[in-house]
Amino acid sequence: MKTIKILLALFIAFVTIQTANAQSGKENIHNTTKTQTIKVYGECGMCKKRMEKAAATVDGVQSAVWDENTKNLTLKYSKFKKEAVDNVQKKIAAVGHDTEKYNADDAVYKKLPDCCHYDRKAVKQ
Repeated sequence: MKTIKILLALFIAFVTIQTANAQSGKENIHNTTKTQTIKVYGECGMCKKRMEKAAATVDGVQSAVWDENTKNLTLKYSKFKKEAVDNVQKKIAAVGHDTEKYNADDAVYKKLPDCCHYDRKAVKQ
């Protein structure tokens, strides 16, 4: 009886380990996250907060991080939401920041705090 219990315990351990190993490779096969970097213009930490908050409201966006030095916004989003990057750019333009694809409305841009104003002439060229 003791031998049967030991064999049963070994069998359960073997099956558990095999199942765990089979599951560990699935993240790469079924990776559903894409990463893309877009140019977004701003100047300061307030801009960063505003852009990242706007991006986070878009369906499918998992994270958005803007680098003040490079002016790049790195997005991680669901690959099933193909329109996410375009929608992020629209949302960011709507809050006053120009992106590589969309320009913010002049009236919205002028309402930004002075520290958030960047050289729009250089951006539009």
